[in-house]
Amino acid sequence: MLSFVRMARTQSARRKLSRWFSGLRFIFSGILWLVAADLRLLADEFGDCQKLFLKGDYSECIRLATEATRERFAREDWSILMTQCHVELGHYEEAQTVISNALSRHSRSLPVRLLAREVFLQNGQTNRAKELLQEINDLASARRWGYPDAPNYVALGKAALLLGADARLVLENFFNQAKKADPDYRETYLAIGQLALDKNDHGLAAKSFQEGLKRFASDADMFYGLAKAFSSDDRAKMVENLDKALEHNRRHVPSLLLISDHLIDAEDYGEADKTLDKALAVNSAYAEAWAYRAVLAHLRNDPAGEAKALETALKRWKTNPRVVSLIGQKLSQKYRFAEGSTYQRQAVQWDPAFLPAKIQLAQDLLRLGLDEEGWNFAEEVHQKDGYDVVAYNLVTLRETLAKFQSLTNQDFALRMHAVEAPIYGSDVLELLNRAKATLCPKYQYAPGRPTVVEVFPEQKDFAVRTFMMPGGEGYLGVCFGNVITANSPAAQTGNPSNWKAMLWHEFCHVVTLGLTKNKMPRWLSEGISVYEERRADPTWGQAMTPRYRETILKGELTPVRDLSGAFLAPKTPFHLQFAYYESSLVVQFLVERFGFDALVRILNDLGEGKAINDAIEARTAPLSKIEKEFEEFARERAEQVGPGLEWKKPEQLAAGGSANELKRRFGLGAAEDDKWMDKHPKNYWVLQEKARRLLEQKKWEEAKAPLKTLIEHYPDPTGPDSAYLMLASAHRGLDETELEHLALAKAASLDSEVTDAFLRLMELGASSGRWSEVAANASRYLAVNPLVPAPHRFLARAQEELGHAKEAIQSYQTLLKLDPPDPAEVHFRLAKLLHAGGDASAKRHVLVALEEAPRFLDAYKLLLAITQKYGTTESSAHETPTAPSPK
Repeated sequence: MLSFVRMARTQSARRKLSRWFSGLRFIFSGILWLVAADLRLLADEFGDCQKLFLKGDYSECIRLATEATRERFAREDWSILMTQCHVELGHYEEAQTVISNALSRHSRSLPVRLLAREVFLQNGQTNRAKELLQEINDLASARRWGYPDAPNYVALGKAALLLGADARLVLENFFNQAKKADPDYRETYLAIGQLALDKNDHGLAAKSFQEGLKRFASDADMFYGLAKAFSSDDRAKMVENLDKALEHNRRHVPSLLLISDHLIDAEDYGEADKTLDKALAVNSAYAEAWAYRAVLAHLRNDPAGEAKALETALKRWKTNPRVVSLIGQKLSQKYRFAEGSTYQRQAVQWDPAFLPAKIQLAQDLLRLGLDEEGWNFAEEVHQKDGYDVVAYNLVTLRETLAKFQSLTNQDFALRMHAVEAPIYGSDVLELLNRAKATLCPKYQYAPGRPTVVEVFPEQKDFAVRTFMMPGGEGYLGVCFGNVITANSPAAQTGNPSNWKAMLWHEFCHVVTLGLTKNKMPRWLSEGISVYEERRADPTWGQAMTPRYRETILKGELTPVRDLSGAFLAPKTPFHLQFAYYESSLVVQFLVERFGFDALVRILNDLGEGKAINDAIEARTAPLSKIEKEFEEFARERAEQVGPGLEWKKPEQLAAGGSANELKRRFGLGAAEDDKWMDKHPKNYWVLQEKARRLLEQKKWEEAKAPLKTLIEHYPDPTGPDSAYLMLASAHRGLDETELEHLALAKAASLDSEVTDAFLRLMELGASSGRWSEVAANASRYLAVNPLVPAPHRFLARAQEELGHAKEAIQSYQTLLKLDPPDPAEVHFRLAKLLHAGGDASAKRHVLVALEEAPRFLDAYKLLLAITQKYGTTESSAHETPTAPSPK
């Protein structure tokens, strides 16, 4: 440098120096151009090789990567890619050789070390894997600012998670920084999505994978991750994304395994086996694939096959917690909570820091009714991982449940909100006792311990207790075997369902799941419960409806062997409801055709481990014959609905139009519509629409004709479109009270959830002195919603009029808990009943009545009578202040 300075002291030297630098710049620019071109070529070669990897051409990718790594200064990405290819093919020893060489060549590389940790784990070298994780931590600590690019940010974030760092901080300080540093780095989107999946944050997971697909539109890993994000609440989208993943990489093992998982849920074990064969053809040593094999063997009651599959899964890594936790999780999803929890305990024993097993174990224990231990595991996971959504939800729910009130007897442990329990808790216990007394002897089953029943006034709490996550709005109750969770009427906004029917249904699950040791397909379990609802009360359960009729006659029955799949991914909520109904029809068919004992023997066979189809064939007939005869059975019942009516849908509805579209079509009064309607005087849809239109126009008398035609040919309609309810409206409009009463009474005899009809019948009964009817309809209403004052008021008054003083007192006391609009009247009537029975607490209630209504003359008369009987000092310990004098 000094020589350059001396030369610059003279003019000549400066010119020479300028020419010298110009030449040097030209040389350097040429060198840089050549280097850049070479780098671009290398980048293109690596990109092409990576495309082969993403397409599943792992062998060709290994060949190209092998050639590239022979270069002295080969980039670490080649070694990483070649290692990943060997791992995908199950060449774990070769993968270890490649990554070990990479560790020597790239001694400070965090991504290399992170991948090496996984490779050593897959080879069972857990101690070396721990060392590598510690080395990453040491390198990062020593060279804090030495890893500023996206690959290192992602590697640091993954390592931090493995070391127990807060997931939210990892997301903010590493993965989001990686995205800022290089928005086109693929691994960032995969890392964020996987973190979210691990924490049960499916919304964030879906968002990250969708962002990734905008940049990597043909990436099978992205489509698989998105499918996984949808797997818990939208099976149709899950399958759609799995199809796309396999379209881009037909050898994508994670996608094949998720399809197998889905098929196991649908109880299509044969297809699950075939899909696992495809996965194992790619990687014959894939531990998770053999874990699924173990699950299938367990579900087929094949202990030897289960043990062999488990041994194969653990061949290289003897204490792999992922394997046993996966097996346990799948068994729990099949309601085998005891067996599932055993596998989770094994996972926790092998790796006490493996939180996925602990949170799954918490769920299993809570569903087994082992609450204390279950809550403790949930709390432990939450303390160690504040981001885990399931753990957070459970810990929060525990605080809610602590405020619940318990009502118990020798057979049931009922938990309800402290506000609701005094209102109808005793009715719940009475219903459960009746269900047990009916169903247990019938199925020859005796529960080994009390059944836990939890009733939630908020749907979100029910969802967390049941599914560990918000959602599940379509469910009224769920049974896990010994534990029932249910929505209270308060949680059912809009149209509450009959809670008595629901609990009868769920307790039937307790019986059948117990009898089969939880080894029954979903369709049979649900079918028996709906069938038993109808047996207990003809207005419960599901009845044949016009839409069910149409579905059956269009040939849309699901084959019996595939019925469980109909529950898993229904096209619409209607298709889910129809799956329940069809299942109940299958049960009814089996009982009517082969006898109830055959059904019980099938359940016993399932408990012994026999497959459902084998059990059915052993106790009834070949399944092909069963399916054929059942279809005839269902069609026959469908054809019995409105046999004298025409069922062809008008064009708008036949094309898939809604009822509103039909209404608009027929509501315009167009000449062509009128002609069509006149030509089809017995068309069900036309008669319905004519009646509806006439009622809206308040043409009460004219509306009767189409409604009477409907009733003549379809005498047992249910639901809000019942012809009886519409006819009652016409009679009411004409002040034909008695005819209105008859129509409403018929509707109420067919449907257990027509609360408006129940209320109107109570009003009519009270005005005409038919108190027995008032009491009956009040009870019907309370079976739907016991949390409103009106039915309690009518019931109390009816019991009072019928001379049932004790029951009337209880009803009035319950009514007071609901803040009735006329508290003075309620306290007064309660005081009268108590006074008649010689109860001194009558004075307290009459004083409250006077405090609410100071001019209540009858209350003063009653107070005088009470005072004369007991004296001025006799009163309740909770006496209110002296009432004001009448004015």
